[in-house]
Amino acid sequence: MTMNISSSAFKDGERIPTRFTCDGPDVNPPIEISGIPDGAKSLALIVDDPDAAKEPGGSGSTWDHWSLVNIPPDTTTIAEVSTPPGAIEGINDFGNIGYGGPCPPTFEHKYYFKVYALDSGLNLKEGFSKAEAESAMAGHILGSATFTGFYEKPRR
Repeated sequence: MTMNISSSAFKDGERIPTRFTCDGPDVNPPIEISGIPDGAKSLALIVDDPDAAKEPGGSGSTWDHWSLVNIPPDTTTIAEVSTPPGAIEGINDFGNIGYGGPCPPTFEHKYYFKVYALDSGLNLKEGFSKAEAESAMAGHILGSATFTGFYEKPRR
């Protein structure tokens, strides 16, 4: 069975509903995970925006929206406006711990929701960076899956 990640709020490759962006309540969408490999000891989730690197006057790098590690391996659903029990949240590029939804300044961006099955838990503390999570995950990934969403701010 192949590992999969999806959302009941929008399909892969579709527009992310305003509810899950800075133009709405800015809450995390519901996420479903399936096909978790045998032997997984934890899951990690990263949501980021590589199109931010193309923004005029921007930092030239991917924008981090949400990082979660040490998600229990039997987690098949992350509900809207929630974090799984035991999971540890990292800091996003808005400077906050937790989820920060899409908020592209000038054009439509693509957002990647990536889940990883790991053969161990990660020794990270709340407020870790995505780079720290990726470094800690190296050599421990048993499987992964990605789905994408798009968002562009409404024109005023």
